[in-house]
Amino acid sequence: MENNSDQPTEAQESNNNGNACIENVENEEPTVAVPTSPTEKDDKYYQDAKKYWSKISPTVDGMLGGFGSISFTDIRGSEQFLKNLFKLKPAPGRLQALDCGAGIGRVSKNLLMNSFERVDLVEQDAQFCAKAESELSPSGKLGTVYNVGLQDFRPEEGKYDVIWSQWVLGHLTDTDIVEFFFRCTKALKKNGIMVMKENFTNTDEVEMDRQDSSVTRPLQVMKQLLTRGNLRVVKEQRQKDFP
Repeated sequence: MENNSDQPTEAQESNNNGNACIENVENEEPTVAVPTSPTEKDDKYYQDAKKYWSKISPTVDGMLGGFGSISFTDIRGSEQFLKNLFKLKPAPGRLQALDCGAGIGRVSKNLLMNSFERVDLVEQDAQFCAKAESELSPSGKLGTVYNVGLQDFRPEEGKYDVIWSQWVLGHLTDTDIVEFFFRCTKALKKNGIMVMKENFTNTDEVEMDRQDSSVTRPLQVMKQLLTRGNLRVVKEQRQKDFP
């Protein structure tokens, strides 16, 4: 799944086994924590999102909520951010990447496959997976496409140099996002990086989108969740030139 806006931040595993980054839109410093979604409501929360995305066309415009025109600007901003990550000391490797909430593989095709030898995708919508496989197989760089939601995804430990997650974490409950972060820290290689490109609110309120069953969190809340997930922020950058 992909949504439609952004800015970057970078986080690193607190035990120094790897790194992670976030991209977002707003950069306020609120202090309000997000209440954890009740367990009995989790299934409906995820099913509503799955139902929404099942009706979306497997196109760039569909992935970006009708804002397909921003794709070029989005990719250029991400390219620059990724280049800066490769300048870190120590820097992540360039062998294996994972695209989370990959949709039809827009980010893999236009960004990750230009920098990594192999790219795996994880996406909960079957028709998006099929489109991604069709589009990306000729590149020779497509690894495994996992047709599963992030709340249930269990990546192989120590496999990835970079894990890229864009406009999808709002679909996870607080409990699941923290557990997802923990699994990602274990999936990263030494000096590995996790990049998160997300929208953030410009207030201290969590905003609910009932249409696609997602939330937009304040940046500070996301940082709190990162800390709980054994990550720390090491780099942050705002996406420019969005409408």
